[in-house]
Amino acid sequence: MSDFSIGFLGCGNMASAILKGLLIANLVPKGQIWASDVKEERLAWAEKTFGIRTTTDNHALVKACDVVVLAVKPQVIDKTLTAIADDIGPNHLVISVAAGVSLAAMEAKLPPGTRVVRTMPNTPATALAGATALAAGTHATGADLARAKGIFEAIGRAVVLEESMLDAVTGLSGSGPAYVMLMIEALADGGVKVGLHRDIALLLAAQTVYGSAKLLLETGEHPGRLKDMVTSPGGTAIAGLHTLESGGLRHTLINAVETATKRAAELGEQMDRKMRGDR
Repeated sequence: MSDFSIGFLGCGNMASAILKGLLIANLVPKGQIWASDVKEERLAWAEKTFGIRTTTDNHALVKACDVVVLAVKPQVIDKTLTAIADDIGPNHLVISVAAGVSLAAMEAKLPPGTRVVRTMPNTPATALAGATALAAGTHATGADLARAKGIFEAIGRAVVLEESMLDAVTGLSGSGPAYVMLMIEALADGGVKVGLHRDIALLLAAQTVYGSAKLLLETGEHPGRLKDMVTSPGGTAIAGLHTLESGGLRHTLINAVETATKRAAELGEQMDRKMRGDR
């Protein structure tokens, strides 16, 4: 169990997912975890559910914690950083889960030398199956990155990248759950078309996607090899694959990731301009 204290500015779904993971992994004692939020009912729920400390006072939270997680919406992060800047000291590590807010923009709002780590988690974190990318700020140390990575490994898998790659992460794993949900829904529709009951078709489709991903991660095999293991000469899988290739599934998914990446970059530039006060 680690000896640091951690506070969450904002107690929404992502903060709750991280809280759940930290406690299941026994990474931080409950008494050393804080959360703040403007919604008192949300804090009451968190206190009852997780047994952590809660407050509506962001200043008190920052002063009580070594690690401060910015779990507020990107639209209010400027205001939040401005409010707590005077409370941040050299011993604080600031971790952001706010999408599209650059390290430079955050560092500009905080005292010189503040150690910041930017992250891009995704929604499966709420099921402790998230994919998170982390990027270090100018002053973050290797120990800071290791600590941040350990926190996000409590809710899934985590990788460290250069910040320039985070838009690509947003396009792939950040937006990816939406693509996969669409595929699961479509697979279930196919099952219904060939006679399966809707509930059964949806369960089988979801479990097939889950099991296939688990198989790939646990074996480390290339997905093409695992595909070939299912594809026998003249069989059903190759007939289905031919239809998918004819329909341009591979091409469409590549384009989806590329388009989402470009949009992430555009939104990030807009956020940077807003935080700099540009028009």
